[in-house]
This record gives sequence, C-alpha cells and structure tokens, in this order.
Amino acid sequence: MTKAMRFHETGGPEVLSWDDVQVGAPEAGQVRLRQTAVGLNYIDIYFRSGAYPAPQLPAVIGLEGAGVVEAIGSGVTGLEVGQRVAYASPPLGAYAEERLIPADRVVALPDSIDDTQAAAMMLQGMTVQYLLRRTYKVQSGDTILVHAAAGGVGLIMCQWAKHLGASVIGTVGTDEKAELARANGCDHPIVYTRENFSERVREITDGEGVPVVYDSIGKDTFTGSIDSLRPMGMMVSFGAASGPLAPIDPGLLAAKGSLFFTRPSLMVYTAKRDDLVATAAELFDMVGAGHVKIAVNQTYPLKDAAQAHKDLESRKTTGSTVLLLP
Repeated sequence: MTKAMRFHETGGPEVLSWDDVQVGAPEAGQVRLRQTAVGLNYIDIYFRSGAYPAPQLPAVIGLEGAGVVEAIGSGVTGLEVGQRVAYASPPLGAYAEERLIPADRVVALPDSIDDTQAAAMMLQGMTVQYLLRRTYKVQSGDTILVHAAAGGVGLIMCQWAKHLGASVIGTVGTDEKAELARANGCDHPIVYTRENFSERVREITDGEGVPVVYDSIGKDTFTGSIDSLRPMGMMVSFGAASGPLAPIDPGLLAAKGSLFFTRPSLMVYTAKRDDLVATAAELFDMVGAGHVKIAVNQTYPLKDAAQAHKDLESRKTTGSTVLLLP
C-alpha cells in the first residue's frame, strides 16, 4: 500500500485527501515510478475544481513529477530500473508516492538537473519552450508582453526571451513581484493594480504595440491584451487563472488590426515522442548552461497539497512550487 493525494468530489482545496492506494505492476509499455518531487501547476486547480473534468472519481491529480524507475513493463526500451526520470504529461496521477505512467511520456534526467528542479520546470519550462520557439518564434529585437511575469512560467519566460534578445514587458500584481520579474529579465514590469497595462505598452513601444502577447490570466486581461498588439500581432491565450474567456467575435480580430488568436496546449505540442524529447532537451540545455534559472520559491510536503493550492489560488506564491516526498 502506498499514499496518494486524491479528491472524491470536485470543489475547493478541502476536497483533497491523503489516501491509501494500491499501485500494481507495470503493464506493457508502462513504468512504475517511485516519486521524489511533484510540480504544482494551475492546471491542477482546474481539475480539482471541476473546470477540467477528471476521467473518473476518485482521482489523483497532477501532471508533473520526477523520480526513479522502480519497474519496467514489457516492450519498454531506453529506460532501466534505478534511472532518474521526469515528466509533464497525462495521464493524471502525479500527487502520489508511487505511480504507473506510459514509458513514452517520461524523459531521462541529466546529472546536471536535480529532482526538485525537474519537478519545478518540466511543465512550465516546456511550455515556455514551445511558446517562444514554436507558437510565435521570438526574434532578437522583438518586444513582447508577458502576463504574470513573476509566476513560474513568467520567470522562466522572461529569462529565456531575454536570452533570445527580446525586450520583455511584464505585468505583475505588486511592487515586490515587479522587482522579482526585473531581476529575471523583465525590462518593463507593469503593476497592473495601479496602471493600465495596454496604455503602458503603447507608451513603451512608441504607440506601435507588441507582436505577441503571452496571456495565462484569461478573462481579466483579454481586452487589454488585444489592445496591446500591433497590426497582425498574435494573441497567445494559454491559461485562464482569472476565469475562461467569453466567446470571441472574429470580427474583433479584424477590427483591431488583422490579429491572430491561438489557444495552444503543451500536450499537443509534445504529443509525438520526438517532439517531447526535443522540447525537454532544449529546456535542459538552457538550464544547464545557466541561461535560465529555476526559482523554486516554495516547497510543501505532498500531504500538505491543500495548503499549497490555497496559496497558489490566492497569488501568494512566486516562481515555482514543488511538493516533496520523503
């Protein structure tokens, strides 16, 4: 018997419970992991609250973790017992001491990346990789807008974009978060609680606007994000921390300057094994070379995941948060 953090009904953080569960032997194509660290992400809240439906209840949430291969099912190649690995992918089940997972969804960790780093950066870091390198390919000299610049994705994105030669405008909620974002490559932090960010973007860009907005906030920032774009700019909506967007009138995109709108997902960008491996490899290279530093600013025991959810939802956290196992 092993332990896992599950929810038997959707709701607030209080629905999470530390339960005994059974984890069997891996089937064909699977590995069994003994987990050492689990990444906390806003998507976990979407599943717990019911905004995203879990396949069944009770459910073990979580899509990101790191650990050690304990057993290997038939047909699995390229992995061995005792190997350190990490993942950021369905199926759900990361909030557990041990779990089964398809072998083609995990990647081997280099010695330069420790387990806590890996659990903090796989989902967020690979998200940044595809956003900056594939969804809109940021070029040297671009000025970009990043919302939640002091969050886990935001801090990685600011550093990575700066390394690519971009000028980064970022929105944050407090002066303290503005300083944190600035220290991580954000050239122009905007405290949205007292400034109109779209007006500031126009000032910073001499009225032109930016070629791309990376927006993980959702309904509260949509209008301002659209108003921050230059003609033929791209609105990248990849999260909904403030709630889902209302239906979008395509005529708005035309009226605002023939804009592009996309709602990308890491799971689509890494659905093919080759894409997953390449995405993770570039992330490992960026971190290993020191171009991107992973800020694990909060850790909690996995059994205290409910408190971690409360802190994340109330925006008390900065950078990445990791749930640790003994």
